[in-house]
Amino acid sequence: MIKNIIKELIERKLIIQISNKKKIIKKIKKKKIYVYCGFDPTSDSLHLGHLIPLITLKRFINYGYKIIILIGGITSIIGDPSFKEKKRTLNSIKDINKFTKKIILQINLFFRNNKNILILNNKKWFNNMKILFFFQKIGKYFNINQILNKEAIKKRNTTKKKGITFTELSYCLLQGYDFLYLYEKFKVNIQIGGSDQWGNIISGIELIKKVHKKETFAITLPLITRKNGIKFSKTGSNTLWLNPKKTSPYKFYQFWLNISDNQVNNLLKQITFLKINNINNIIKNKNIYKIKNILAKEITTIVHGKKELKNAIFISNFFFKKKWKKEKKYFYKIFKLNIPKFSISKNILSIKEILIITKITNSKTQAHNLIINKSIYINYNIIMNTEYKIKKKDKFFNTFTLINKGKKNFFLIKWK
Repeated sequence: MIKNIIKELIERKLIIQISNKKKIIKKIKKKKIYVYCGFDPTSDSLHLGHLIPLITLKRFINYGYKIIILIGGITSIIGDPSFKEKKRTLNSIKDINKFTKKIILQINLFFRNNKNILILNNKKWFNNMKILFFFQKIGKYFNINQILNKEAIKKRNTTKKKGITFTELSYCLLQGYDFLYLYEKFKVNIQIGGSDQWGNIISGIELIKKVHKKETFAITLPLITRKNGIKFSKTGSNTLWLNPKKTSPYKFYQFWLNISDNQVNNLLKQITFLKINNINNIIKNKNIYKIKNILAKEITTIVHGKKELKNAIFISNFFFKKKWKKEKKYFYKIFKLNIPKFSISKNILSIKEILIITKITNSKTQAHNLIINKSIYINYNIIMNTEYKIKKKDKFFNTFTLINKGKKNFFLIKWK
């Protein structure tokens, strides 16, 4: 049994960077420390990019440590420029406050209202802080050349047309002060975050060292990336949200079944609570489908619970394995679940109109192109006629029709 959280994080390939490994192992044995991680409320839900930090915090709790989750109510107004090619589109303060409430509820649900978690908002100390105090007492400890030489900033600042604003540059100062404040008030010793947060976290460590002559520590974690190597974020139309109303547990479950083969072994270690020995035995089997299946079941249970996992498997079997036994009740049951579904008037028969109504496409031209490219199916049969109209034979029990774009995107239509 692994008795040291750092050793377990290493075994699970969860550590990208760590400051002073020997000292942190010695310090962490005392367990009288807080570990903290920050999340900026830039949307009304956390997403896939937050999953590894959230699960890593759970691991610390399982080892008996207390954690602080810091909501960046103020830092989100500025926007973290780290490794961003251009300035973020910022939200209004009203939206940020609304997002904060929803994210706090989401965090409490994820951690089952665990008593070892303290959720704070950096509005508490920044709201009434005078700018001259910040410049005089905090700003004097930051060297502008060092900030500009941080990899995350340098990458952005070398772009002549875009550059970086003073506002964005101040982000690392604010995050650095967050760490200082939490150290002073709660004796927080360790900050964790994604690997793109190393520069920001180090700013806090250096600030504490200059102000108090004390050492604190940083751990950065791997980022879950798309197949093209770009990290998951809220940008783009394919964001995988942790809120089941924004991304259904079925879609969440299916995502893990379809991840890249070269990611699955590491992810099984990083985002599940299966024992390392069990994982190594699973990996030895070299059955990639089985490994993905185990990963999908484990992480869907962690995020959404056993009931939603059961529903996700039921939906997957219905769509992909055609396990509906040709009974009407199965269609009604599936229609009640959180799946891509639409109720459409029986008078609408044109396949092009249906594709637009269901938002499978945005225009008749797109619908036309999908059909001629053999991408549209009705009840698993390819449609090749661009003027096709729904027939009676296309309706199960005269009520339901399955339409799919490609072989993975299913939509259930109920005729009314």
